[in-house]
Amino acid sequence: MSEYQYYEFLAIDRPLDDDEQAAVRSLSTRAMINATSFVNEYHWGDFKGDPRHLMERYYDAHLYVANWGSHRVMFRLPSDLLDPEVVEDYCAGETSAWVTGEFVVLDFASEDDAGESDFDEEPENLLSAIVGVRAELAAGDLRPLYLAWLAAYGAWERDEDAFDREADDEPEPPVPAGLDTLTAAQRALADFLRLDDDLLAVAAQASPPLADTAEDPDDLAAWVHDLPAAEKDRLLVSALRGEGARVRTELLRRYRGDTAPATPGTVRRTVANLLDTAARRRTDRARRPAR
Repeated sequence: MSEYQYYEFLAIDRPLDDDEQAAVRSLSTRAMINATSFVNEYHWGDFKGDPRHLMERYYDAHLYVANWGSHRVMFRLPSDLLDPEVVEDYCAGETSAWVTGEFVVLDFASEDDAGESDFDEEPENLLSAIVGVRAELAAGDLRPLYLAWLAAYGAWERDEDAFDREADDEPEPPVPAGLDTLTAAQRALADFLRLDDDLLAVAAQASPPLADTAEDPDDLAAWVHDLPAAEKDRLLVSALRGEGARVRTELLRRYRGDTAPATPGTVRRTVANLLDTAARRRTDRARRPAR
């Protein structure tokens, strides 16, 4: 199979102006570029730009696929909507994050040499299926972070050199609710990162069910009434500047965080416990037809 690479970038919160589009176009003359997207395929050669730099400067989402087994997806979010210190708990293996200006950039990746032999995806449809997790993260849903963490350690089953043996004793990060009822975007992310279904099922055993997220109008009104006046002024100004969607996301995230019922703490499992339990589950399922 000949070499193949696919690059896609999306500007979600703010379109690129003419000067920014020209700067990006200088990196690739053959790419399809407009105010909100960049798409290019390479059957030879390579992209001259640095995806990290483009995410820091221009774009909010990025997807990369290569036919030798490389999968990569990146998201940029305002750091006041996603706490970088929270993100740090979920970074492992090919998952990383960094702060640039007022943003935090997430970088999820999966490598699998076997991917070259079974490469039959339509990459132009992948990012549109996955990108919804960005809004979910902004609204306070941490399931995408946990999925990326779990997929990173799941790669250890395919590549015994992915981690040192000391990683056996690494505790899992906080387990978010709803791992057994993923959204369509989260399911697409899990598949893209090659997260094993048995490993996910084992992890979901410690995940509480999702709380009812329907907002009661009276509760909302009482919560808004108690917000500081200066905070309300800031949010109104942001809405008048065309940031209404972001204001709504921020308010709902804060409201749900303030009003969510307390959940009992769970014992944090180790990486070895999760992987071993998933392996036993896989073996038991294979034995059942024989019985």
